[in-house]
Amino acid sequence: MNNNRTFKKTILIDLDGVLNVYDGNFNKNVIPPIKNGAKSFLENLSENYEIKIFTTRNKILTAKWLSDNDIDKFVEDVTNVKELCWLYIDDRAVTFNGDFEKLKSDIATFKPWYKN
Repeated sequence: MNNNRTFKKTILIDLDGVLNVYDGNFNKNVIPPIKNGAKSFLENLSENYEIKIFTTRNKILTAKWLSDNDIDKFVEDVTNVKELCWLYIDDRAVTFNGDFEKLKSDIATFKPWYKN
């Protein structure tokens, strides 16, 4: 038995606003087009990390979107649950740097990237 297997760290990536051109207008039946550069980004990351897609969207619709955009081969799973992982990539996140006062300010002034 080979015990020298290398385990990849998992990165959980949000679908809307990160991998597609989502602009805040949610339609549960239509996933916006893939964002320019997303395919090469996922291909590159998948060499060293296990990629999981986090979305509140229907998992079957999301899997079809991944396949239609030829990026399903870079993705291990699609989940609706923000699970334990090494890193989250999300367009609606604030990083905590240990300073609660700065965190309160960051929360009060937060805007998704597409609204800046």
